[in-house]
Amino acid sequence: MSVQTILNVQRLTKTYATAAGPLTVLQEVSFAIPAGGTCAIVGPSGSGKTTLLGLCAGLDQPSTGIVELDGREIGGMSEDQRALVRNDCVGFVFQNFQLIPTLTALENVLVPLELRGGRVPDSAGAELLARVGLGDRCDHYPVQLSGGEQQRVALARAFINRPRILFCDEPTGNLDGDTAHAMADLIFGLNRERGTTLVLVTHDLELARRTQRVIRLRSGAVISDEMISHG
Repeated sequence: MSVQTILNVQRLTKTYATAAGPLTVLQEVSFAIPAGGTCAIVGPSGSGKTTLLGLCAGLDQPSTGIVELDGREIGGMSEDQRALVRNDCVGFVFQNFQLIPTLTALENVLVPLELRGGRVPDSAGAELLARVGLGDRCDHYPVQLSGGEQQRVALARAFINRPRILFCDEPTGNLDGDTAHAMADLIFGLNRERGTTLVLVTHDLELARRTQRVIRLRSGAVISDEMISHG
């Protein structure tokens, strides 16, 4: 695999055992993303988008196929080994924010650093919160923040480890139109500033077309793979 490729997926298949028999939710999916690239994965509900994102990020193991993340084949790793890779180079933003309600905004942002161990510099979290427009909300708890503000905290948290790749699962799905647009601007702005690779699952085709590439799924298979010109 070229060192220029941060995510390499080859013939990825995921099958679950159900009472009615095997259910294949992804079949023979292949693509590669260069470091620093941006890619959207789109398709109807049930097409396998979130399953694919989870496999790419090492949250789950494929039934068959290969996932190479930052030069490491993670499909056959144990959960602990995959967690180490995620802590090393992966950031996440989810649709439902997944903030810890008993922690302040700043404490939530610093959680990934604390998981790594060692001394945690509060200034790094405060700087990121300021970057996403929440410099004055460091001591607020999630319940004291709007949905858009909670998602911005989640974005700051995702970037605290300076990840090489950011996975976003419907990051604007729970936000109103204006807030969603502002959130998208922050995601792409931080992506450019920090040279992070972006893989985005979304129902929002306008958001998808802000990326360099749109992969479309249907019934677990890739039906189109389009490069987007932003000339």
